[in-house]
Amino acid sequence: MENSSGQQEDSTLTTDTSFTYNSPYPIFATALSSSSSSKQSPHHPLIIAVGSFLEDYSNKVDIISFDDDDDHHHHTFKTHPTLSFDHPYPPTKLMFNPTPQSPDPLLLASSGDYVRIWEIHYQNNSNNNNNNSNGGTSSITQKLVLDNSKCSELCSPLTSFDWNPMEPRRIGTSSIDTTCTVWDVERGVVEMQLIAHDKEVHDIAWGEASVFASASADGSVRIFDLRDKEHSTIIYESADPTSSTPLLRLAWNRQDLRYIAATLMDSNRVVVLDIRFPVLPVMELSRHRGCVNAIAWAPQSSRHICSAADDSQALIWELPAVAGPTGVDPVLAYTAESEINQMQWSALQPDWIAIAFASKLQLLKV
Repeated sequence: MENSSGQQEDSTLTTDTSFTYNSPYPIFATALSSSSSSKQSPHHPLIIAVGSFLEDYSNKVDIISFDDDDDHHHHTFKTHPTLSFDHPYPPTKLMFNPTPQSPDPLLLASSGDYVRIWEIHYQNNSNNNNNNSNGGTSSITQKLVLDNSKCSELCSPLTSFDWNPMEPRRIGTSSIDTTCTVWDVERGVVEMQLIAHDKEVHDIAWGEASVFASASADGSVRIFDLRDKEHSTIIYESADPTSSTPLLRLAWNRQDLRYIAATLMDSNRVVVLDIRFPVLPVMELSRHRGCVNAIAWAPQSSRHICSAADDSQALIWELPAVAGPTGVDPVLAYTAESEINQMQWSALQPDWIAIAFASKLQLLKV
């Protein structure tokens, strides 16, 4: 990465290192595991899920691993054919259980027509003395399908979902049918369904155990509290209510829950919202030269956020207490080979950011 602003770099965000995995398919959805794969292994490979983006009913999800043994300068991707599985339609999102009780099995959720929960028994082949509960062989099984369309032959495609890190029995989904649905994963039933938006809901993000935010094509960000299901709070609306700009992505700052970031459709801007002061963003990040497709707060810092866009850049920002008159400049920039459509910041190993473009997944060490 390079400093794109001439400002002094934060010592935690300096790198010129990247590693690339080439997929046989175009990639969209990606997920990084939040659990190490083995308690006995001295080096814990990062487990990564990548979903294909094919204009077909039949798509693929592959589970790969990345070993970053710095002591021996060993950085390699490994494929796991026994963990590759078919997926109906391209997955709109992939996410590992954010608070796993144990490293085996791993739980992976995927969204498309429904949310599906997959159980992964991962065997690290470099540690053959390990005995998994499944006899030492990597395997994956579909554990649960969260299907809310049993009363109809049709289902409304899910745009996104979020797995609650404080209450992992809960998954919240957003849909093109204007609803947000909260599922009890342990029982496989709907806990509640909330309707407040006028148009498609594009994204959802948990803040607290009973609080989530949603972003919609109606141009608003709303906050819902499950303890008061009759009301929601609008914390942001597009400037012109007669021609509202759809909102696409949300990210809640896990280190400081006062702040939420959101992206707008066909816009180079990221708006940063303070939930204590609704409607007006506290700052806008607008140095991209293309539409922003993905955002992620740093898992270890309340002041850093990464954005990725159609300009092929991933930018890391250090947010000031108050934005200056000329706006905010990124502290680091990385340029990929083509438009970046997805990005994840590893909670397990915060030194790594994953970006996806074309048929490549690239890990950037920050």
